[in-house]
Amino acid sequence: MFHRIDPNMLPAMRSARRLVILATFLVPAVEAHEIPTDVTVRAFLKPEGDRLRLLVRVPLAAMRDMSVPTDPFGYLDLTRADAVLRDASILWIADYIELFEGERRLESPELVAARVSMPSDPSFGRFEDALAHVLGPPLPDDTELYWAQGLLDVLFEYPIESEESRFSIHPGLDRLGMRVINVLRFLSPNGEVHAFDFPGDPGLIRLDPEWYHVALRFVELGFFHILEGLDHLLFLFCLVIPFRRLRSLVVIVTSFTIAHSITLMVSAFGYAPDALWFPPAIETLIALSILYMAFENIAGARLRRRWLITFGFGLVHGFGFSFLLRETLQFAGSHLTMSLLAFNLGVEIGQLLVLALVVPALDFVFRFVVAERLGTIYLSALVTHSAWHWMTERLDRLGQFDWPPLDATVLVTAIRWLMVLVGLAGAAWLVSIIRQPSKPTPGDDASVGLEK
Repeated sequence: MFHRIDPNMLPAMRSARRLVILATFLVPAVEAHEIPTDVTVRAFLKPEGDRLRLLVRVPLAAMRDMSVPTDPFGYLDLTRADAVLRDASILWIADYIELFEGERRLESPELVAARVSMPSDPSFGRFEDALAHVLGPPLPDDTELYWAQGLLDVLFEYPIESEESRFSIHPGLDRLGMRVINVLRFLSPNGEVHAFDFPGDPGLIRLDPEWYHVALRFVELGFFHILEGLDHLLFLFCLVIPFRRLRSLVVIVTSFTIAHSITLMVSAFGYAPDALWFPPAIETLIALSILYMAFENIAGARLRRRWLITFGFGLVHGFGFSFLLRETLQFAGSHLTMSLLAFNLGVEIGQLLVLALVVPALDFVFRFVVAERLGTIYLSALVTHSAWHWMTERLDRLGQFDWPPLDATVLVTAIRWLMVLVGLAGAAWLVSIIRQPSKPTPGDDASVGLEK
């Protein structure tokens, strides 16, 4: 049904339209310098002959402080936008991306094409589609699109010596927004696609790394992870408070290392549960492991029982390590096994550093400050306080998830893990029988209070 417009209403309608147009001009002017909250950058990188092609898609809202040409209604004036798009491509994208061929940084790229796309455009799903789209015809000049709603698609080309070279990239595009997610695909000459999905600025990414590059990166990752993980450090601290002799330390730390290495490998190869409740469940169990170790220290720990319990909790901590490793395995290239071994090595180096600092400090405290038994109880009580709060907070978080339905898939998975745990428990029992001494020694079966 159509309604006839009263001619007497036309002046009022024109005034209202002027107010809308004025507001359209004023609002972008106020928001032009605001930093977007969430920005997703999509990029393809492909070497071809003597050039390296880089396709990038970013939201136009992330291109700030630009003199945007608009029409009287506030829409982007596509007939005059080309110069602004090219300036934005250089100032906000090319100037913050560093590309390397081997160890040589590539020269400034040639800007081949820059165009505006609609927010619903699906071209950046595949490299071929994205390339055809960027090099294809632009949007019609009469397209009604606000600057903050559109996308900027850009094609850069870098001169290279050979497409068979090894390339690296430092995508410093984290300044485009408060939270920037980078989705990068590297297409190697042999047809393989290396996928990367990372937040912010991850530093230098080797797109097809050598094994030693992977080893160095993951050793560093494991080393700093153990030093930055307060819950893992407190667990380690509880382990060594009552057992500071070399023999005891070797047994306990080796048990923990073997256990967390097993579940780390299992998780890396995709055999761990991927449900949303699993990470908070593991974090809760890690807090519980610290709490248990602290209580055992207070009650009086024994070495034979301690290394078995440590092995069990080490399996839990291995899953905790895997949550970080899962996000960084994308940087391992084809060297998955090497990355796992290197990460474990980094964790062990970090643990040894902690032990090298903690053990002498505990010896000093127990010799000159407080008696060993009383000091063990006091330090363990402090750890208990923190672990209890962690456990209750993580239990609350875990309670927000619904338990999975009890179907055939869940039962099969549970049976498989039960078989693995039974096997590990049996192996641990055999080891304890084999290494059982003929008679008790002062450092083995004596309680903490009688160790000396």
